[in-house]
Amino acid sequence: MPIRIEEEDSAFLHAHVSGKLVKADYEEFVSAFERLARRQGKVRVLFEMTDFHGWDAGAAWEDLKFGIEHLADIERLAMIGETRWQKGMALFCKPFIRAELRYFDHGAAAEARGWLTGGGGR
Repeated sequence: MPIRIEEEDSAFLHAHVSGKLVKADYEEFVSAFERLARRQGKVRVLFEMTDFHGWDAGAAWEDLKFGIEHLADIERLAMIGETRWQKGMALFCKPFIRAELRYFDHGAAAEARGWLTGGGGR
């Protein structure tokens, strides 16, 4: 399964992604995000990539639409990855979103959770 969504607490959405996301996978993420945003307002997101190969064209389009529609709904975004291109993707996205965004390697997953839920720096 390329995506698994968990609501970790009242305003914390954890998306585990692997393989290549397709439009249906992304729609599942958007649905969970919108449900949480309606309840909580600002949402914190943990986007964890393991053996992740990106998006197909349909999922990439959904990602673009999501970014435009929910730009102000994300308070913090922690991205956990394992490759140089994933870290580069996080750096590339930073200027385009209002949320605080930090990238963490898999070995720092506990640190990512702490930053996402607590508010402390790195």
